[in-house]
Amino acid sequence: MRSTRIQEVRFFEATSTLSQPIADATHQIPAIEFIVAEIVLANGVRGQGYLLAFHYSRAAIRGALRDLAPLVQDFDAAATGEFIAQAERAHEYFGHEGVQRWAVGLINIAMWDAWARSLGAPMHRLFGQTRRSVPVYGSGGWLSYSDAELVDEVRAYAARGFNAVKVKVGLPDVQRDLERLRLVREAVGPQVRVMMDANQGCDLAGALALSRAALPLGITWFEEPLHHHDVAGYATLRRQCGISLAMGEREYDTRVLQALIAVDGIDLWQPDLLRLGSVEAWRASAALAQAHHLPVLPHYYRDYDVPLLCGIPNGLAAESFDWIDALIDTPLTVENGQALPREGAGWGFRFRESTLKEIAP
Repeated sequence: MRSTRIQEVRFFEATSTLSQPIADATHQIPAIEFIVAEIVLANGVRGQGYLLAFHYSRAAIRGALRDLAPLVQDFDAAATGEFIAQAERAHEYFGHEGVQRWAVGLINIAMWDAWARSLGAPMHRLFGQTRRSVPVYGSGGWLSYSDAELVDEVRAYAARGFNAVKVKVGLPDVQRDLERLRLVREAVGPQVRVMMDANQGCDLAGALALSRAALPLGITWFEEPLHHHDVAGYATLRRQCGISLAMGEREYDTRVLQALIAVDGIDLWQPDLLRLGSVEAWRASAALAQAHHLPVLPHYYRDYDVPLLCGIPNGLAAESFDWIDALIDTPLTVENGQALPREGAGWGFRFRESTLKEIAP
């Protein structure tokens, strides 16, 4: 019997202790919720993975995970690529994108965790370490915040040693966006970088107007100003706006990245580990970005992205939220704006059992 054979798969839900209603330019989010997968190997090792679920498509993502559970039974946890290939064959009829890809990604992350734990190896050492720490930036600045809440958040990041913060834009009134950006700049001073994220909430004219008006504030990059399929719009915006453009978190593959590269419409690639669906796909997208001299700036999954960024030469920084810190046994260490990869085996952390509620099969 293979000691790393998968014997059991279970799924759980968890809610952040920091949960509160938040909003960006295109979403109203009532709570910060997660789905956690745990696989148990024949050798007794457990591997975990999590995805940020919010409140979206609750039945659909749970159904996709239940469909995958029998498929992953008896797989060797080290055979992550073989599992992806088999899942893609199984999903061909209804398609590979959307909840199908998220479900594969969640299992893939748990498989990597279990395999690395079986080896007794920290994840970042499996990828060919290129650095010992990763810059992080404080993310948030939700449009639902009052001015006082916005200022308090960015000041708190700066007080913790973060040297960069990102805030939401994309309000109907450009002047209101600018007012919020000015408050942030005044709160953190010139030494802290400020970025803005529209979550696809602008049209081309609005994105141009906002970027030009924000230039004196020294904005480091403008994230997702336009719909992620508007390749021509990104090309036009990049030629005219004067601010670096970051894009990629909505992508399930590298087709849009390739299209943006072809029209010179992107400065920073932002892969989302769960949407791309695997550690393998994340690293492949980073290699494509490297071939075209693009830095990698992943979306959201700091606790996975830090070890992944330690294993590529073109990693720029990781996005930092504290949402899972109170739910896990080993929060990530951040010192002076740098995250240190965990030295424990696998991803180096687990969700505490008391924070998990099992999802019925």
